[in-house]
Amino acid sequence: MGSLELQPPPTATTRPSELDHAIDEDDLSPIEEVRLTVTNTDDPTLPVWTFRMWFLGLLSCGLLSFLNQFFAYRTEPLIITPITALVATLPIGRFMAAVLPKAKFRIPGFGSRLFSLNPGPFNIKEHVLISIFANAGSAFSSGSAYGIGIVTIIKAFYRRRISFFAGWLLIITTQVLGYGWAGLLRKYVVEPAHMWWPAALVQVSLFRALHEREEQRMSRAKFFLIALICSFSWYVVPGYLFSTLTNISWVCWAFSNSITAQQIGSGMRGLGVGALTLDWAAVASFLLSPLISPFFAIVNVFVGYTLIIYVVIPIAYWGFNVYGANRFPIFSSHLFTAQGERYNITAIVNDKFELDIPKYEEQGQIHLSMFFALAYGFGFATIASTLTHVAFFYGREIYERYRASYKGKADIHTKLMRRYKDIPSWWFPLLLVASLVVSLALCIFVNDQVQMPWWGLLFASALAFVFTLPISIITATTNQTPGLNIITEYIMGMILPGRPIANVCFKTYGYMSMAQAVSFLNDFKLGHYMKIPPRSMFLVQFIGTILSGTINIAVAWWLLNSVANICQDDLLPPDSPWTCPGDRVFFDASVIWGLVGPRRIFGTLGNYQAVNWFFLGGAIGPIIVWLIHKAFPKQSWIPLINLPVLLGATAMMPAATPLNYNAWILVGTIFNFFIFRYRKQWWQRYNYVLSAALDAGVAFMAVLLYSVVGMENKSITWWGTNGEHCELAVCPTAKGIEVDGCPVN
Repeated sequence: MGSLELQPPPTATTRPSELDHAIDEDDLSPIEEVRLTVTNTDDPTLPVWTFRMWFLGLLSCGLLSFLNQFFAYRTEPLIITPITALVATLPIGRFMAAVLPKAKFRIPGFGSRLFSLNPGPFNIKEHVLISIFANAGSAFSSGSAYGIGIVTIIKAFYRRRISFFAGWLLIITTQVLGYGWAGLLRKYVVEPAHMWWPAALVQVSLFRALHEREEQRMSRAKFFLIALICSFSWYVVPGYLFSTLTNISWVCWAFSNSITAQQIGSGMRGLGVGALTLDWAAVASFLLSPLISPFFAIVNVFVGYTLIIYVVIPIAYWGFNVYGANRFPIFSSHLFTAQGERYNITAIVNDKFELDIPKYEEQGQIHLSMFFALAYGFGFATIASTLTHVAFFYGREIYERYRASYKGKADIHTKLMRRYKDIPSWWFPLLLVASLVVSLALCIFVNDQVQMPWWGLLFASALAFVFTLPISIITATTNQTPGLNIITEYIMGMILPGRPIANVCFKTYGYMSMAQAVSFLNDFKLGHYMKIPPRSMFLVQFIGTILSGTINIAVAWWLLNSVANICQDDLLPPDSPWTCPGDRVFFDASVIWGLVGPRRIFGTLGNYQAVNWFFLGGAIGPIIVWLIHKAFPKQSWIPLINLPVLLGATAMMPAATPLNYNAWILVGTIFNFFIFRYRKQWWQRYNYVLSAALDAGVAFMAVLLYSVVGMENKSITWWGTNGEHCELAVCPTAKGIEVDGCPVN
């Protein structure tokens, strides 16, 4: 009997129990972590393309696409990760297995083959494919498609026109372009046993844990439901009735007339000393749920964050007044004039959507807040340090594993996967050519909207293709993924300054096609470990990506056209959630790298030329650590100094704020140190379930609140809904600088 699956299971007759006895010790994975985590058996008779998989997979993909795009514009942009769908769909899948009819039927066109809506118990392979759908729905845990930012800044910030169709093509092509060459690289970074992809093992562990037999009185499903109801019910308080609970900046309340005190105490616009939150959306925004981050990662982020925010920033701002820091807010992603006023970007854009040089010279050079300038500096240092850190600490290991991937024989997992039909060799080249042709058509025929010339697309694609293999190898062996975003915008800004949309399009095609390719390969390795038929993996990834991108652009279009003054934080009410912090940074980047160009910011014509030295400092740092390690090999703590993590600890700032970091570090420490250490059984059973329930509860209540009261403009006005009460935190402290709403020193 067939299930509703279009690909029949392989004809192998070997049972899982027989496979166990047939395993030669030489066939085991050479990576210890893989041997301890991944089972060495497979049951090829398990149905995969079932009605349950399609229904729950498409539903998960659609819901996560909608919710993540909905939250992307909010001040606390909660990202609903695939783990939420992974945990939530398990009880639903088992429920469907219990109630769906098991009757067999035929479908016209499929001959005498029998199908059933319920081919048996809900199995782990169905669950994996549902999670792949969900992964596409969350843009591989990024929230929403990166290209949505281009549509947003055109419509909400530059107030220019882009058609829905052009926006849709832009989203889809940037999401799938990298899939073409990623598929061609599978045999180099997925099949070899030495390419082990540590991130995939976390998911394997979770799948195996969830599919163990339930024996405790409080099942995971029951716990999930209770936590979901509590999260859903509570969010109405910080989400509507008492929004100040999202950011409890009590220092500002105590010193209501002090600019310096509010700069220190504001969680949203200052250093966040003492700032707290009772809103899960603020805890899990930007950095994802702290419950799923291992404690060593939390410690690394804490050390880097503390050094940058509480040591470097105060010294630079109050001690040395770096770049005239006291003329601007201490923490801001806005752009300013030399007089500390907001820079009028629209005034320097001409009718051709290019830089109006006379207007620019009239308004003067663009200035950044000291933190924003240093954030770019640390970004430069992080990129450079990642390359040298990986080269010196992991270079030999990467090289040996890459060589072993050719010389070593296939391990048990690769042998088991050979039972399934592989993807036809022409699928990936066809996808690559098709996506390139559509992208070229977009650049040629809609150039007035996207600005990027055809050669820019080919250059960006070539750049991404060249970097995909080495970065995939780095990710597969070290779990570190260097990004190309700053490099791509820097390159295009030097080649073609004055065109902001061309710059962000080049960045998106160059950076995202590589990032999508790496994520695609990571998912394929998960399927490799879980013994999912390759054709099923590819089709689910591709369909999920198209569906997700379409829903992303539809939701974005709806909000951009229905929410008044969306993303304009100076025009929105104090308690409005539609401030678009991530898109504000994306817009600023388009101005810095595209409209004005790096030469007028970080080059000879700008104020921040010295920031380029961060590249050199970042590159040299890991070499010094490596040399110290070689000089003192017995000191085991030295190689634990991970400069890319320390320097990149604040990579999400801005748009993330100290409030988000404070809450994330605190909650993560409680669960992944104290509870993990002293209540390990509880942690093992319920930690990930609680994370998923908290995410889901907040998401559903937020959508409900917007549908019931947000669209009707029904609001409550009192002290508890009037923001964080740190109005003076955005004020400069320099003498003689006049800014609206701020006292003059």
